Amino acid sequence: MNLSYKIRETDRFDNVLHVLKEQLLLSDRLITRLKKANKIYLNNLPTYTKKPVTVGDTVSVLIDFEEDNSNIVATEIPLDIIFEDEYLLVINKPAGIAIHPSILHYNDSLSNGVKFYFDKLKLKKKIRIVNRLDRNTSGLVIFAKNEYIQECLIRQMKTKEFKKEYLAIVEGILPNKSGTLDYPIARKEGSIIERCVAPKGDRAITHYNLLKTFNNLSLVHIVLETGRTHQIRVHFSYINHPVLGDTLYGHPSKLINRQALHSYKITFVHPVSKKIITLEAPLFDDMNKILEMQK
Repeated sequence: MNLSYKIRETDRFDNVLHVLKEQLLLSDRLITRLKKANKIYLNNLPTYTKKPVTVGDTVSVLIDFEEDNSNIVATEIPLDIIFEDEYLLVINKPAGIAIHPSILHYNDSLSNGVKFYFDKLKLKKKIRIVNRLDRNTSGLVIFAKNEYIQECLIRQMKTKEFKKEYLAIVEGILPNKSGTLDYPIARKEGSIIERCVAPKGDRAITHYNLLKTFNNLSLVHIVLETGRTHQIRVHFSYINHPVLGDTLYGHPSKLINRQALHSYKITFVHPVSKKIITLEAPLFDDMNKILEMQK
């Protein structure tokens, strides 16, 4: 992967480093890696970062590292691939599968499956997750195929260019057809996992629209403005409409054996083509069956 920029008359860059950081938006960490690998160029010749630049010069970098990903066990797991190109892999994750390997999920996480898939492609890249979902939340998960792509998409999340939309079935009938839940979230005292609404927590904003109601349940479309851990689950529990089947923040359900929450749509700017990409993932059978029962 090659990134380049030609200096224009209106630019005010002092040296190569300024171009890398301010125009190409490379992180200090990635610049350090590129320096060590001698993959920074000025007019197609290897250069150093303090080298002055002038109008007409072209600064470029070559991001083609082979990386050691042997820290993750390769396991053949079916992958529902929604989108893939040279830079990204987007998967519709089923509920019940963790994203990261852990002591409890050493070889059966989604990352293990992606490692197997990368090995099959002979792609020697680290497993880089862009967005995370709880084990029992289903939906779209992005894996970046290099460090630059991961950095770009994480930056978009911070600047609100990356839009995440969810579908949830919550308990009860919501009183309003739409609304915004703006309640700070913090780690619950004495718990490693559980979160709660707390005055001194980090600001968390969840927008929602009510799509339909049935049998004392509500189907809700949700857009996250912030991305706190368990944000949707905490917010809807706080307003006494917990996500159906959420045993941590609500109640178990005979209708579903996990929280009825699905990351169904993402929109972002492709870091290379600069095109707006919108991807959708269909609901899994467990949530669909609940909705079909109400027709």
